Amino acid sequence: MGYKVVVVGATGNVGKEMLNILAEREFPVDEITALASRKSLGTEVSFGDKTLKTKDLDTFDFTGWDIALFAIGSDATKIYAPKAASQGCVVIDNSSLYRYDPQIPLIVPEVNADEVVHYKNKNIIANPNCSTAQMVVALKPLHDRARIKRVVVATYQSVSGTGKEAIDELWNQTKGIYVPGQEVAPSVYPKQIAFNVIPHIDVFLDSGDTKEEWKMVVETKKILDPKIKVTATCVRVPVFVGHSEAINIEFEDYLDWEEATDILREAPGVLVIDKREAGGYITPIDCVGEYATYVSRIRQDETVENGLNIWVVSDNLRKGAALNAVQIAEVLGQRCLKKG
Repeated sequence: MGYKVVVVGATGNVGKEMLNILAEREFPVDEITALASRKSLGTEVSFGDKTLKTKDLDTFDFTGWDIALFAIGSDATKIYAPKAASQGCVVIDNSSLYRYDPQIPLIVPEVNADEVVHYKNKNIIANPNCSTAQMVVALKPLHDRARIKRVVVATYQSVSGTGKEAIDELWNQTKGIYVPGQEVAPSVYPKQIAFNVIPHIDVFLDSGDTKEEWKMVVETKKILDPKIKVTATCVRVPVFVGHSEAINIEFEDYLDWEEATDILREAPGVLVIDKREAGGYITPIDCVGEYATYVSRIRQDETVENGLNIWVVSDNLRKGAALNAVQIAEVLGQRCLKKG
């Protein structure tokens, strides 16, 4: 016997990826349904070789369903996730709404899968921010070996993290630059994204940090270790899919780059591509559609005691969102619900 699974927000980029990954990984599904807002009612989406027509989220009864994967914004999640949870369906939420609730586990399965048992607190599990997810997958095995004191990260985040409108804006602005009369003014972003980089993701806080930068700090502490000091600069770049991160790590104990490479090669969810030659490293375009968190450019930082630099790249729609949610569902099933 398998699971009755609901995908909420099935017409969006992440919702579609959730359906794809559930099928690819052969998640034990007995029954699946795709939900969307009323304006998208009846839209067809794919699940393996099947076609599903979306149903109305507003009127859906979650009673009798086992797992709901949510891929809608925080405002809508605030309405529908408690409803699903109260009707006995375990919610795995991709929004930021529940990540900072101490009663709700925030999970990256390669890092803190044991926390899944705490889903019982509110029948809800939170999925982390896309940039945090790939970073902690790479940091966890190194932290286990040498204890991380401080992390300095600069992100290079693709437009798909903002949604379909941002993908369209990059595409149309790029075309418009070469076609007189078809120039496209910024709409989704505050400045032109084509052929540009924007050091601004989410809203600005009083500290001068953006909320995206704050998320990386708080989530890393919750998922990995509250003692780790983290500082982040998050940047949007003109890439369609795939987030990249330049990460500087300071450890309590010495860890040389060769041992770090060996550790990362054995780490779950990590693939090391690091040949120290032209093209011997990963770039965002190489990771699209892949499950792994890729690590390249592993090298000593001689400017601090016990320092290391790494370059981390992952498909933000997969490991940063949909894949991680499905992996949480797998862990939840294996350790707690025990069907399939």
